[in-house]
Order: sequence, then structure tokens, then C-alpha cells
Amino acid sequence: MMEGPPVHELPTTLARRVVVFGLGGTIAMTTSAGGGVVPALSAEQLVAAVPGLADTGITVEVEDFRRVPGASLTFADLTALASAIDRQLAAGADGVVITQGTDTIEETAYLLDLTHTRPEPVVVTGAMRHPALAGADGPGNLLAAVQTAAGSDTRGLGVVVVFAEEIHAAGRVRKTHSTSGYTFASATGGPLGYVVEGQPRVLNRPSSRTTLPSASERRPIEVGVVTMVLGDTGTLLEAVADRLDGLIVAGFGAGHVPSRVVDTLTRLAARMPVVLASRTGAGPVLAHTYAFPGSESDLLGRGLISAGFLDPLKARILLHRLLSGDHDQAGIRAFFARAGGYPTPDPQPHHTDAIGQGAARA
Repeated sequence: MMEGPPVHELPTTLARRVVVFGLGGTIAMTTSAGGGVVPALSAEQLVAAVPGLADTGITVEVEDFRRVPGASLTFADLTALASAIDRQLAAGADGVVITQGTDTIEETAYLLDLTHTRPEPVVVTGAMRHPALAGADGPGNLLAAVQTAAGSDTRGLGVVVVFAEEIHAAGRVRKTHSTSGYTFASATGGPLGYVVEGQPRVLNRPSSRTTLPSASERRPIEVGVVTMVLGDTGTLLEAVADRLDGLIVAGFGAGHVPSRVVDTLTRLAARMPVVLASRTGAGPVLAHTYAFPGSESDLLGRGLISAGFLDPLKARILLHRLLSGDHDQAGIRAFFARAGGYPTPDPQPHHTDAIGQGAARA
């Protein structure tokens, strides 16, 4: 885990060089012969269409990495992308920009952030309005992302999302609207800063960032997300239980479920990691305020793991990564305590080595 990331000054002797990885998405879509839009533009075409980019003095290189909708990206794609990013940064790039579909930005950014330990900024952006529409937002978002990736003030922040000239931490940001250009927000903590007159201005820095070593997926890992709903009887939980390596339960409010599903969750938590998150989209899972059957204290006492401030989608990304690294139940619980903002005493609070060994699945 990285505590209190320092501000890393950009050496003035180096020219600013940013590498743009194109993954597809709305920002790269054009109209197809049958109507509707599909990913078609290369990363080079995207960069060439940005007004004012050449006037920034930033050298921009491109890698046409994928051309797929955001919904079709996979863990394998992101693992390969993380390796490609590391190679570019090791070769002297000052920062990286990723253009992709907005559907999965809140997940891909956090996945990349978990293993990004270098000081150079990695910036994820995209567009809500494709290039054929009036007022397409892709060029403006891409310009702001490049400026953020080249800035010295954004070093040490890990992976950030830049959209509508706002800078968001990967661990906080969420897509909140299906069509609005201001869809990305950080309900817990707010944006880290803004891009003002071409310069990234960071107004607040997270007190800590949690990272862990990258791990190859030795076997297929399945982590499910089940959202609790009014009158839930646990039918969906029972249906998916035997097909999962881990489970995220998106509970009501501060981490509550109907009393009738408590026994089912108790059985599941005895055989695999079950993480309790809140479906609300902001705020933490509590620990000991409520005490009724199905309350947060009841469920945590039955072996469920608190997601803390992590929303269900980010909790799934973290659990998938921990299971891929063969962390055991104790290690998973300890890591969630730190990543979720509820740290527990840890004799090794600054390292990023794996916590515990052995398969997490009972």
C-alpha cells in the first residue's frame, strides 16, 4: 500500500512526452453503413482532430491498442494494457492517456490504479457524444487529458479520470448519467481538481492510495455482484452461488439485507469471500450502528467482509484482483480494510507485496 503519495516534480531537463493509447469507445466511433455508430477511428486520427494540441508543446505519440466498445473490454485487455503502459513509462514517457468507452471507465481506471506504482500520471478519458454529433466532447476531453498527463502537479496521484475538465481519482469516480457530458462524479470526496486554462490544478490529494502487485490469472476467476432489492428472497444468490469464486453483495443503505437472506449469505461466506457494499453509490458500509438480523453488524459478524467506502463495482475489481493473486481470506479482509478506508493495524503498512498465500476459495 502507498501511504500519503508525495508530489513528484517533473524534471525540467526533459521534454514533455505523452503516449495516447486508443481502445475504441464512443470517442472513436463513426457512422456505420447500416446506421448507428461503431468504433472505427484510430488513436492517430483522434489526436489529429484535437484543436490546439499542437500549440501545447507536448510531444504526443500514439498506440492503437484496441477498437472495441467499452462494454467489450476484458481483464485480459487491461492486463496487456498495464504492461504496455509500464514499458512506455520505463522508456521515458512523462505520462499516459487512455481513450476508451465510458461504459466501463470507472472499473478499468480502478483496475489500472491498483497496480500502478510509478509517479507518472495515467489518465483515462472518453466521450459521451461521438464525433459525428454537434458539440462532440471527445477533442476537448482528450486535450485536457494530455495536459493533465504532462503536468507536474498530477504526478503521484496514480490513475485519474479526466472528463469535462474535472480530474477524478480512479478509486472514487463513477458514471452517474447515461447521456450527460458531465456524467463522471466522485460523490465521496469530490474531484481532485480541474483543468484550468490548459493547466491541471489539484485542489485536494488523497491521504493514501492502495496498490498491490500485478498477478496473472492462473485460472478463470468469477466474481459476481448481487444487488439487494425490496422483498428479496435470495433466489438469485442461490442460483449463482456454485458458479462463483467470490461475491459482492450490494446491500441497502449502510449495508443491510432482508432477514430472509441472512442464512444464505452465512453459508456462502463460509465457503468463499463475500464482500458487503452499499448500493447507494456514496458513503461507507457501517460497522456497528445497527444490530437487527441482516444489519451491517450482524452480517460482518457472520463472516462477510466490509467494502468500506468502495462501491460495489470497485469492490468487485479489487476482489477479482486479490483472488487472481491467490490471497487467502485473512489477506483479503485486511486489504479491503485499507482500500475501503477502514484501516486496521498492519505491521507492514507501506509495502505492496501480496498479503497471505493460498486459494481463497474453500
